Amino acid sequence: MADEAPKLIQIVPKGGDKKDGFNLVTERVVAVNPESRQLEVELLAYDGKTVVLDVAEEALEDLKKLKAGDGATIRVVEEGGKRVATSFRIRAKDPNTAKADAMLLDLKDSHWLNRKYAAEVLGELKDPRAVDPLVAALNDEVGDVRQRAYDSLIKLGGPSVHSLIPLLVSEEDEIRQSATEILRKIGKPAVEPLATALSDADDRLKTRIMKVLDRMGYKPKTTEQVKTELPRLT
Repeated sequence: MADEAPKLIQIVPKGGDKKDGFNLVTERVVAVNPESRQLEVELLAYDGKTVVLDVAEEALEDLKKLKAGDGATIRVVEEGGKRVATSFRIRAKDPNTAKADAMLLDLKDSHWLNRKYAAEVLGELKDPRAVDPLVAALNDEVGDVRQRAYDSLIKLGGPSVHSLIPLLVSEEDEIRQSATEILRKIGKPAVEPLATALSDADDRLKTRIMKVLDRMGYKPKTTEQVKTELPRLT
């Protein structure tokens, strides 16, 4: 077992109860010891450092199912100065679907470090299910989480565009600016969805879309221009 472990901090509302705990995500269980009711895991969010967890009585049967090398999502509470694992979810070996499932869950976690890590990984996985949760994360209270969500939406590219367009008329300057910058950085894959959205947009949104397209060097044709280019029937 490791001699030292990183300090784990629960982020909860002021005066909130910590008993609900938080999730720890690991790609590798290092050691399992049912006799001492402990396990050691490597934490991705802490750059591969390991941590030793005590295991609650109700989780002992699940602990016996874990083996070194497994990936797992562990529910942890802090009681009496100890970190106690109350439940385990062993992740399937499929690296993409299973990992994305875990990251989507942790993007809503109370611990900001888990949210930050989840937002980053979802961009690398490029799972389209992550688009709306990442868009929502642009409103996260922690700047590092917002930045990771921003970067990941760019990595996701085209699938992000439809969910970002409504944010161009957000009342919040930071959100509006972020959406504009993300769309511009997505580049060419954003052009067609933006141009298509013009037809159903109200005047305010249409103006915003036109500005984004203009900054991208794309100038949509007007209705009159389109009509003149249509072939005549003879």
